[in-house]
Amino acid sequence: MRIKPLSYLCGVLCGVGFAAAAQEQPLSVIDWVKRNPDQPAITSALPQRTFEPPVSPGALAPEVTVSPLSEEARRIIGLVPASVTGLPEGLWSGSMAETLKGQLDALADFRLPAAQALLFTVLLTEAEGPGADVEGEDLLTLARVDALMRFGAPDPAMALLEQADVTRDVAHFSAYMDVALLTGAEDRACAILAAHPHLAPSLGHRTFCAARQGDWPTAALLFDTGRSLDALPDAEAAALERFLHAEAYEDAAPLPRPDHMSPLLFRLHEAIGEPMPTGTLPRAYAVADLRDLAGWKPQLEAAERLAVTGVLPANRLLGLYTARQPAASGGVWDRARAVQRFETALRTRSTDAIAKSLPPAWGAMQAAGLELIFSDLFAEALMRYPLTGKPAEIAQSMALLSASYAQVAAQNGVPAFLSGIAAGQVEGLTAEDPIRAAILAGFDVQNARRDLMEMARNGRMGEALLRALTLLDDGAAGDPLALTQALATLRALGLEDTVRRAALQTLLLERYS
Repeated sequence: MRIKPLSYLCGVLCGVGFAAAAQEQPLSVIDWVKRNPDQPAITSALPQRTFEPPVSPGALAPEVTVSPLSEEARRIIGLVPASVTGLPEGLWSGSMAETLKGQLDALADFRLPAAQALLFTVLLTEAEGPGADVEGEDLLTLARVDALMRFGAPDPAMALLEQADVTRDVAHFSAYMDVALLTGAEDRACAILAAHPHLAPSLGHRTFCAARQGDWPTAALLFDTGRSLDALPDAEAAALERFLHAEAYEDAAPLPRPDHMSPLLFRLHEAIGEPMPTGTLPRAYAVADLRDLAGWKPQLEAAERLAVTGVLPANRLLGLYTARQPAASGGVWDRARAVQRFETALRTRSTDAIAKSLPPAWGAMQAAGLELIFSDLFAEALMRYPLTGKPAEIAQSMALLSASYAQVAAQNGVPAFLSGIAAGQVEGLTAEDPIRAAILAGFDVQNARRDLMEMARNGRMGEALLRALTLLDDGAAGDPLALTQALATLRALGLEDTVRRAALQTLLLERYS
């Protein structure tokens, strides 16, 4: 089976209303979700309503399928149809849910954007759950949600939970409540909790929701009961007390920073006027800093954290970089200043100005790990200018990192090795460098991991892909054998676009050096 290639994920559904990438670029998986808000995640063909009397060709009784009421029908959970991703609906069917959860929980940030893009595709594609029971399906759904949140994509996480039914059990609603608290959708979650109080993750959540809905007597009763029974953690109780009795703490010193942050504590501290900085918190919290409530610097820092994993569109980051003049120097200020100068040079259409401002801007993006975002923004525009020397080398690298890499491969001046990789034609290429040699070997599907290919054939493709992505990350870190096996396995599974982009990114981003 040949799986359709996917472009690099440059836009993701996020709780802050991220804009889609430029229209001329190919749609990525989450771009498709964003542009098709009314598309049902599980498609079905419904018969047209008719008012004609029924007609039967005979008098035989129809066959009726009977199943016990206790057996719940298996569901297909996902946001993007298999026809878009090219992955099978049986992606997880042959795996054990506990194994998949362990794999997803162990995932760290990938060095290569191509790996991150494929991970989002795997997480969001419509697929049946693992094993033969719904418990495995539930476990995997929650693990997918956790993974999306770790990489800063709350909107797809919330959509998965809504599709799976947030009132399914306490675990599903608890995950939903956490996402809602981080994205400002707590009122919607509190309305659900009011209708289904047995789903409350904690007494603190019930107290918070009662107050949010204006039911202060109930909130006070719940709070007093929880404190009397020692059912509220100390940090949560202190924040709730100030939330419920704000007038009594107008001149009080700020609360100490909690040792263990939770979405409820985070929202409570914001509500009492003591917001927590998100820089040291998990990436999912950074979404809160993209709102206008945060200052420009926190917005920039949050945007960069989210852009690194591909969940923030390039144009959104550019808009923040150019929103105003930097107020200081160092770090994010220097990056904003470098991008502004380069964009100004592009607007002047002066080759000299572009050549002068490009290297500093590229260096700033390299320091932040945002080369791919920068390339998606400006690679096409740079191709119109006759640059030479270092600026020309940077422009060429940007073009090969962009979504138009295959077209760039045929241009004059592109080194034969990079051109062959971009075109997927490596016959006749040689390399002495171990990483380059490993990449060439990775285009030979005979080097694919046999155990992973066997997994894919037995309904465990999702598990095989997660293991291949871990191998790919090891390869990008400098392990030649892992790099070869990962690329060859992905190519054997039909993921040609991922293979080419991963190879180019390994060479041009030099994450292994």
